[in-house]
Amino acid sequence: MLISPSTPPGVPGAGIKETTEMIRVKKFLNRPKTAAWVFILPTILCLLVFNVVPLLSAVVMSFLNIDIFMNNVSVAGFDNFLELVGDSRFWNALRNTVYFTLVSVPLSTTLSLLVATYVQRATFFRKSLRSIYYLPVICSMTAVSIVWAILLDPTIGVVPYATRVLGFGDHLFLKDPQMAMPLVIIMSIWKSFGVNMVIFVASLLSIPDDYYEAANLDGASKIQQFFGITLPLIIPTLGFCLITSTIGSFMVFDQTYIMTNGGPMFRTETIAQYIYMRAFKISPFRLGYATAIAQVLFIIIAMISMLMYRFFIKRETEQG
Repeated sequence: MLISPSTPPGVPGAGIKETTEMIRVKKFLNRPKTAAWVFILPTILCLLVFNVVPLLSAVVMSFLNIDIFMNNVSVAGFDNFLELVGDSRFWNALRNTVYFTLVSVPLSTTLSLLVATYVQRATFFRKSLRSIYYLPVICSMTAVSIVWAILLDPTIGVVPYATRVLGFGDHLFLKDPQMAMPLVIIMSIWKSFGVNMVIFVASLLSIPDDYYEAANLDGASKIQQFFGITLPLIIPTLGFCLITSTIGSFMVFDQTYIMTNGGPMFRTETIAQYIYMRAFKISPFRLGYATAIAQVLFIIIAMISMLMYRFFIKRETEQG
């Protein structure tokens, strides 16, 4: 008979009951399925509270006339989505976002791959370069944007002063409608290309040396080896970097909001920034209309991501 040390005197069998329940609980928790659910339950709860519930709420709110104060709520149906068709500022923001994506993603990915190809060797100098190139990634986008905005300021910035001293004349830089977006793109590439660089380095190091040794014996040049061996073998990694970079570019907000505030002349206002402005800055604060724009952005990103995913899966299958 198993008697618990905490069994009160004069209560026969109490220790047996307590020990049996503990054994049952222990057996239940030791089951693989139960243990798995126990460990993933906190993550599931966080996803439900911070992802699924807000997403479903946004879908519902996109069909309502509602502001941030939750006053005068009424059903709008598809009116918010139909209004987008005639909203010139929305189309301008979409055009700016597409321009940012089409320029920044190819340039950033190409730069990341070229740098990764150079720094993949395990020498002290090239390992140091990896760390140096990755440093901007760990910095806050807000802080980096503020620093770049100060450096490019026509009045107090170092870069405009240097251009005047060197005889290149006065330039407005971020206040110039033609130069603002390219400068934001340059800053964004400098800030984030280190992420894909590290991923590409890991992918390049996983390629067996036998392929390159055989190519050297056949007299293949470095360029031929890159396009004939390296590029086909890193197609999955290339697809991952392009898809994630495209998603991030379509959601660009911090740098345009801080460096230019969407200006000049709305030349750098993106969809994410326009959503924020409609919901919290432009009176009346139309939260329903802003969430409708967010749903359109979600659909655009989902469609582009699926098309890119299918393209790279097909290429990977062909290579295999």
